[in-house]
Amino acid sequence: MNASQEVLILNFLVEEKKPGALPLDQFFGRALRALRTQLGLEAAFISWYGGDGYAVVVHADSADGALLPGCYDTYAWQDEAPAPDQGAEPLGNNTHAWMSASPARFGARLSTAIRLGDGFRYGALVCVGATPAEPFGERDMATMRVFAEMAAEHIEASINAEAQNSEVKAAIRSIVDGVGLTCFYQPIVDVVRGKVVGFEALARFSTVPARSPDAWFADAARVGLEIELEHKMIAEALRSFSVLPSAISVAFNISSNILLNGRLEHAFAGHELARVVLEMNEHMSIRQYDEIARVLAPMREQGLRISVDDDGRGLDGFRHILNLQPDIVKLHRTLVRGIDGDPARRAHAGALVQFGKSQGCELIAEGVETATEMSTLKALGVTRMQGYFLRRPGPLESAVALCNRARPAPAESDLTGSACATAV
Repeated sequence: MNASQEVLILNFLVEEKKPGALPLDQFFGRALRALRTQLGLEAAFISWYGGDGYAVVVHADSADGALLPGCYDTYAWQDEAPAPDQGAEPLGNNTHAWMSASPARFGARLSTAIRLGDGFRYGALVCVGATPAEPFGERDMATMRVFAEMAAEHIEASINAEAQNSEVKAAIRSIVDGVGLTCFYQPIVDVVRGKVVGFEALARFSTVPARSPDAWFADAARVGLEIELEHKMIAEALRSFSVLPSAISVAFNISSNILLNGRLEHAFAGHELARVVLEMNEHMSIRQYDEIARVLAPMREQGLRISVDDDGRGLDGFRHILNLQPDIVKLHRTLVRGIDGDPARRAHAGALVQFGKSQGCELIAEGVETATEMSTLKALGVTRMQGYFLRRPGPLESAVALCNRARPAPAESDLTGSACATAV
């Protein structure tokens, strides 16, 4: 291998992401192609050593489609993979000897063991091809060993991730099928009339050790259980409809995934949609906006409302609002925090108030934590707010009791804390 080939391989090693950052098939597709190309060989593959005397090709790359797995899925092994000149005798169960297709083509073979961190021999990294003009040397074998070590790191990361994902799936399924998820409710208050007009439903998980709702929903999305967990959350929060006053709405934080793939209409079937507010805070592609509008149109005709956040990101935030055409725009806590002492935040909020009026949108400020923040927002024309200054999130019983009060006042005992908790 010449110096330029060494540089190309070094570039690959430097540019490649850390173990676990890429799907294993995607990583090895690149790695094996880079290795066999730099060595000037026709095929490279990674085998896994089974416990029954066979090794199975689990990742492969070849310059010739006929050499891809299928003609050499399984081969017999002892200490090392057999040399290609051993022929192609059937081994039973419709498998064939190693590299059974045109064995004469492979005059060269380089192989090295792949060992995991605990010394366990996972399998082998093998490259085969025509006999090169110049014989391979120790430098080539050193390259093979470097790739084998890198392969071991990625394989081990994948094994660990799979085990972790299995644990996460089991934990989430136990929540979906049983207990462990409850809802807290944070009131949305008309601060002019001193009246609760709605609640935001917030997920709470009774797990040990404690983990945030964000972490649970992120894990659920990673292992493909996001929709199931969101359905569980919706079902839990809908219990409030039978005990809260009929004029009170409830806001549900949802992802675009459940909107597009989760049969959302069935989650709310049999409930009064005029009491439902869907909070959609993630930005999407234009294609997603069009599809979401199509899915939600029948539900919006029945009174369902849409809420989006504006967190002060300027044009991106306005595009999000324009694309979704929401009924409610929320001033995000990052825009509300310190608004009493920040002219830029006040200017942005004032522009949103005018924009909301022109579009017929209701405006709600969230994350209100001080009396001066509330006063500043009222002066700007914002009359509906939520936050720790007004009330912390509480269980359903507390929400019902709050609605029964004639004029809820800020709870002085609830003024601690830094920000309103998120639902997902």
